[in-house]
Amino acid sequence: MRNRFRVPRPRTAAGRVAGVVGTAVGVAAAGLAAGVVSERLLVRRLKTDPTDAYAGEVFGEQRYDAAFRLEMPDGTDIHVEVVEPTRPVAGHPTVVLVHGFCLDMGTFHFQRKLLAARGDYRIVAYDQPGHGRSGRLETGEYDLATLGRTLRRVLDEVAPEGPLVLVGHSMGGMTIMALAELYPELFGDRVVGTVLMATSGGLLAEAKLVAPALLGRVGGPVLYMMSNATRYGGTVIDKARQSTSNVAWLLTRRYGFGAPKPSPALVSYVEMMNSRTSADTVTRYLRTLATHSRFPALAALAGTPVLVIVGDKDMITPVTHSEEIVRRLPHAELVKIHDSGHVVMLEHADEVNAALEAFLEEL
Repeated sequence: MRNRFRVPRPRTAAGRVAGVVGTAVGVAAAGLAAGVVSERLLVRRLKTDPTDAYAGEVFGEQRYDAAFRLEMPDGTDIHVEVVEPTRPVAGHPTVVLVHGFCLDMGTFHFQRKLLAARGDYRIVAYDQPGHGRSGRLETGEYDLATLGRTLRRVLDEVAPEGPLVLVGHSMGGMTIMALAELYPELFGDRVVGTVLMATSGGLLAEAKLVAPALLGRVGGPVLYMMSNATRYGGTVIDKARQSTSNVAWLLTRRYGFGAPKPSPALVSYVEMMNSRTSADTVTRYLRTLATHSRFPALAALAGTPVLVIVGDKDMITPVTHSEEIVRRLPHAELVKIHDSGHVVMLEHADEVNAALEAFLEEL
């Protein structure tokens, strides 16, 4: 029997791209949605963990003394928060927190909480373009050079003088490298220390930088296809992501964490940050992340203390990436956290905080 329904053939190149993308998204979403019912029960069981140490932790909001928006030359607004020291110590640097891909400043929840409680360090945190409460690009793609210039703008605006310690996680570490590439004179003069967490100077053929939650909701091939056609299907992808949140939660647990039984509250928090990052933002970052190679920029860090932290079970930027950074910066201290994945500063906050405190006290 002949099919009674015919799908009109797209008449333009844009229409053909939209048709292919729409079909791919539909197939990916349908395939994932088929397992949603069975996954729902598993997720419910995993989330019901009476031993979860962070079940009562309030994530997402912390005290700040100033919060404002910086407008970049391209019109993008950047959300910045500043915590002033309650008992300032002369010579102590301002600590600047630079988060990673598909996350936001809340990634450093426990580090900010620690430093604010100490009261002797000034803290600057901001959401990278397209993340958290910062605005999105109106047109074009994101690139790491722009992220480096964004970081410079934040520094010039809220920490124009005095020593600095830059702390970057994942793409945040790459942002610091981009800053070093563009403004090497800052390092040793203003920047007196750098902390690189779960990041990479290159070797990206081995990395899986697309957020696991987003992969779970749409599928890797669709994302790469969409990097050339975001405007035709971003809304469709976001709807597909919402429909498969249980799968996304499980993949975040699997690929973001290293412990056999990570805290369900932490998994939910990371997955929430992932899910708030739009598909449009994700696809506009793909090219710059895939082509990131800034090993030469590390030379700017050679004259200042460097701390490199990585989880020994990081599946996003494996240990080899951190080891390569230390090979090129022999004076850097390498701290490997046992049974930890990519969000090492959340999963093993106590160990990371201890390493960070020791690093700051030695400056």
